[in-house]
Amino acid sequence: MSNTAKDSKIYIAGHRGMVGSAVWRALEANGYTNIIGETSKNLDLRNQQAVIDFINAERPDIIIDAAAKVGGILANNEHPYPFLMENLQIQNNLIDAAHKANISKFVFLGSSCIYPKFAPQPLKEEYLLTDSLEPTNEWYAIAKIAGVKACEAIRKQYGKDFVSLMPTNLYGPHDNFDLKSSHVLPAMMRKFHEAKPTNAPVELWGSGTPMREFLHVDDMAKAVVFAVENTLPEHLYNVGTGTDVTIKTLAETIQEIVGHKGDIVWDSSKPDGTPRKLMDSSKLEALGWQPKYTLSKGIVDTYDWFKANQIDYKKIKM
Repeated sequence: MSNTAKDSKIYIAGHRGMVGSAVWRALEANGYTNIIGETSKNLDLRNQQAVIDFINAERPDIIIDAAAKVGGILANNEHPYPFLMENLQIQNNLIDAAHKANISKFVFLGSSCIYPKFAPQPLKEEYLLTDSLEPTNEWYAIAKIAGVKACEAIRKQYGKDFVSLMPTNLYGPHDNFDLKSSHVLPAMMRKFHEAKPTNAPVELWGSGTPMREFLHVDDMAKAVVFAVENTLPEHLYNVGTGTDVTIKTLAETIQEIVGHKGDIVWDSSKPDGTPRKLMDSSKLEALGWQPKYTLSKGIVDTYDWFKANQIDYKKIKM
């Protein structure tokens, strides 16, 4: 039974992104009627005073922080400073404004990259800060760790319901399919899609051997709704499926669903990233949340959305 009223004013920061838009849909599906968002054009979350003014004017009951500067290995490697600084600015402004406005519930969304590169598998919440990070995305990870600790500190010192949810690799409708800044699954999907008409070979980074776990964004959104509707006893929860696949298996699965018949060429001169990253989500599951999507069903859903909504970058008629 939810302890949150359906007319509670809920502000989603980053409501137009993949995660934020999924959370909005999930809240609406659960009967919430007072959801608000603001575009980056009208509200720059990196601007502290602008965030303070917005929160003070709107006075939301709940804030969900789904806003972040995100990207894959390439983007993180080439732009370390904005990945560190802009994420710090966004989350610090939101967390501090929420605290000062005495907002009692805040849901902070992060990433599994907060955990050490060679932490035991599957990743448990208590492994945070026990070893060094993966170098290719440590800038983003350090920012998100700071957000987790800020929420923990407010919870510890002031008793407010500030909670952090750390998803594994997310994918789904409204994902980023730009090859320079996207994550592995949508990048593969676009590459296979564009190569499909001629079945040209598709080149992919790395060796294909790392293991990765993937969670459909609608399952993540339901975890956020679960956090909104319940007072969770701890400050940090992993959100994943509990199963992982090799990058090679992922590529072959996407290739089959897209219908590409050509070769896959692995460029082993490119970095693999962390060897394995599997989440232990048993704490959240024990409280009542469960993922629903299988990987293949989720990829079909995402590819259907991609075909219906994405421009064809190379003007290929499918």
